[in-house]
Amino acid sequence: MGQSSAGSHKVRNLLVGVSVLLVLYALAGFLMLPWWLEKELPNQLQERMGWQAQVSDIRFNPFLFSLEADAFSALDNDDRPVAAFEQLRVNLDVLQLARGVVGFDEIRLTKPDVRLDLLEDYSVNFARDWKRANPELAEDTSEPDAAETDPPKLYFGHLAIEEGRLLFRDFTQNDTVELQIEPLDLSVDDLATWSRGEDDSRYSIIAAIGDQILEWEGELSLNPLYSEGHVRFSDINYQTLAKYLTPHLPWALKAGRVTVESDYWLSNEGGFQLETSNGKLELKQLALALAEDIEEPALSLEALSVDGIGFDLAAQRARVGMVTIEQPFVSATRRADGRLDWQASLSSDEAKSEADGTQNAGQGFRWEVQGVELTKGRLFWRDEAAAQPAELELLDLAVTLGELSHRTDEPAAYELSTRLASGGQITAKGQLTPTPFNFEAALAGSGIALVAVEPYIQLGANVAVSDGLLSFDGNLDLDGQDAPVTGTFSGSAQVTDFDLRLPDQEGELVAWQLLRLAPVEFNVNPARLEIGTVTLEQPSLNVVREKGGAHNVERIVKSAPDAQTPEPSGDGATSGQAGGEPEFIFRIGELLVEGGSVGYTDRTLNPVFTTRFEALSGSVSGISNVPPQQGLVNLRGELAGGAPVTFRGTLGALGTDETSDLKLTMDGLALPVLSPYLGRYLGYTVDAGKLDLELDYQITGTNLKASNHLVLDQMRLGQSVASKEAVNAPVKLGLALLTDQQGIIKVDLPVEGDMTNPDFRIGQVVMRTFVNLLVKAAASPFSMLGSLADFAGFSSEELGRVSFVPGKIALADGEAEKIAALAKALNDRPDLLLSIRGAATPKADGLELLKERMRAAGEVSEQAWAQAQREYQADERQLAPEALSQLAAKRGQAIHRLLIETHGVSGDQLFSLDTLQQTELDEQGNVIVPFTLDVR
Repeated sequence: MGQSSAGSHKVRNLLVGVSVLLVLYALAGFLMLPWWLEKELPNQLQERMGWQAQVSDIRFNPFLFSLEADAFSALDNDDRPVAAFEQLRVNLDVLQLARGVVGFDEIRLTKPDVRLDLLEDYSVNFARDWKRANPELAEDTSEPDAAETDPPKLYFGHLAIEEGRLLFRDFTQNDTVELQIEPLDLSVDDLATWSRGEDDSRYSIIAAIGDQILEWEGELSLNPLYSEGHVRFSDINYQTLAKYLTPHLPWALKAGRVTVESDYWLSNEGGFQLETSNGKLELKQLALALAEDIEEPALSLEALSVDGIGFDLAAQRARVGMVTIEQPFVSATRRADGRLDWQASLSSDEAKSEADGTQNAGQGFRWEVQGVELTKGRLFWRDEAAAQPAELELLDLAVTLGELSHRTDEPAAYELSTRLASGGQITAKGQLTPTPFNFEAALAGSGIALVAVEPYIQLGANVAVSDGLLSFDGNLDLDGQDAPVTGTFSGSAQVTDFDLRLPDQEGELVAWQLLRLAPVEFNVNPARLEIGTVTLEQPSLNVVREKGGAHNVERIVKSAPDAQTPEPSGDGATSGQAGGEPEFIFRIGELLVEGGSVGYTDRTLNPVFTTRFEALSGSVSGISNVPPQQGLVNLRGELAGGAPVTFRGTLGALGTDETSDLKLTMDGLALPVLSPYLGRYLGYTVDAGKLDLELDYQITGTNLKASNHLVLDQMRLGQSVASKEAVNAPVKLGLALLTDQQGIIKVDLPVEGDMTNPDFRIGQVVMRTFVNLLVKAAASPFSMLGSLADFAGFSSEELGRVSFVPGKIALADGEAEKIAALAKALNDRPDLLLSIRGAATPKADGLELLKERMRAAGEVSEQAWAQAQREYQADERQLAPEALSQLAAKRGQAIHRLLIETHGVSGDQLFSLDTLQQTELDEQGNVIVPFTLDVR
């Protein structure tokens, strides 16, 4: 009984002791530890971090080893909230301790609120606060003991953050970046810090910045580091992107949202490895301006999607699936200084960096893109460096690219189609090889309005394109394997309804209904152009000579102010290639012209001269600048409303010394059309008449040898015209002398000269030659008669007079033939008037009349005649005062009767002048009776 009683006492004492220990343990756990933690935690945070912290309630269950803390908050040295939470719950797995593992069944943090600052030195505010509070520890830079490198074994059954909030501030940027991440939810299950084979933890993270959401889930191993899962960033707006892109992006984001997601796998076993797969990128409603203060976007798009994105860091390889771009818009402007506005928005350092990055990009890196598809695009181009600002806009742009990769020697297929806002559409299809460069394209365009490219035409030409549509169809092949780039274009082209004008001149300058080139073969290098047939329908050219003397076509080509004539090379080489061929070769098989017209207006004349060459049709074949060449010309048309014109001949190689023989004929041109020109030089208008023309031109190089045969029919001058350039000569007389009995004038005017001489103008030379011929005829009418074939054998001096036997009314020997020739000229030219001045001379005629009177009086001895001669010469013997005048008058009357009665000359053409009693003698001593020609 004693032993039993003693044993029971021991048990009771043991139970009491255990109970007391349990009570004390419970009191310490339930009361003392929370009280101590509530007191010590703020002190430790103040000492270790410099924070002012408080916690409202801490609970600990010593039997379940669970800790709960409520309403924690902390302020840093700047009295700014740095950390807080609504509740923290920690459950310790005591059984794991037996295995040397610190295990937690659960750690749950509810509604945490943390401020994380990334400072200018790229440290965080927590490290900064710890260094401030522990300067001696912060300065300790001793290396840790190698034996302590193994991390402690920690295990987390469930780690969770619920409804968290994180304020992230980045002070490394020029402008402080603030991101409010709320809510922030984190869930990690079965996480250990040591390797457990195939047992990996699962995790998930959900975070949001407004409606921008991060979703991240997968598997995680800390030792070795391994993770595999899926990450998705949804609806990241442009403001968030701009906060980090602005320092590196020279342009300003104005709108846009991005969604990115991908599967991933990473590991540090055997070196760091990262692989991504099944990646997707969606970019919506992007707007990018060239500067922050510019609201109008230079780049925008409705949507961009990329699928099949994959990346392998170890293999240095990236894969991209299909890239789809919807409704993109790009605006670009070339400024007056020649720089693009996109380029001008870059700083010089950024431009250089971009260039260097382009040169070094892609070395040893492999990449592939399945393809690119762009739909409903729009491109706006403005060029302020042109003569006038040019604007081009492409609409409904659609581009498809085939597979692209780092293998730049493999061709990539493409298709392109678009339409121009100004009218017309363009398509292209082919393939492109980047290295070595090769470009193949099947090109087609229709209805392209040439008005849109007018500013570029005005860079070299002073013209305005009023209308015109371009169409083309062909194949383009460019090859850059060797420098320079070579290539060909084969196809056809046409321009319809073309209308080209001078900016300051009303009416069209050049126009046509259709210009078709088919087929066309153009070679880039060496430059060669070959066209099978050029068809030109209803072409029109209007040439105007302004009052200053210059022609309007001279103002088409703009002269360069600093242009200098190139000096010839010292070796005498020409600009052509070896072998004498020109640097640019062209050949045109045939030029077909139908319904053409050429108008000419000369405003230097008063009245203004204007005429038109119409119904121009025909062909020119074999046009080239490469000898030998034998082209044929066959053109026809009508001048001034009805005069048929033909132009035929052969054509040598242009720009060479080969000879071209060209012949132009024209019949029945109404001469009044030329009245302004003739009035300028002749001083008279032309009332009537027609002109036939036959021109025979030989052109060798720049030298012209021309024969101009003119036939003027029934030309009649009208009223006089005041002109400073009119000749001071009786041109009517000249015309009458050149006009035959049928009223026709035939003239041959040869012309020869160098066409490069600015003073040599064929039309002006022909006109002046004709006028000079009239002046010559009027000034020396008998010289003109003497030059005619019917008067061969008579000089101009002989035709202007007739000789009589002294003292007689009888013609001297041979003078009758002269009278007959003169009569024929009068009969052939009814407008000619002949004035006859009867003449006598006292010396020759007086002696003969004295001898006749003495013979009639019977005084015929030689002695008497000798005495009479001495007395007559000494004025001691005189004739009757009327004797010489009567003889002169009878001679004039004799010629008058002879021309009328014997040769049929109209009396209206003959006039008698007052007699001349002091005329001259010819070489034979006969008395001269002079004539004068005039015109009605």
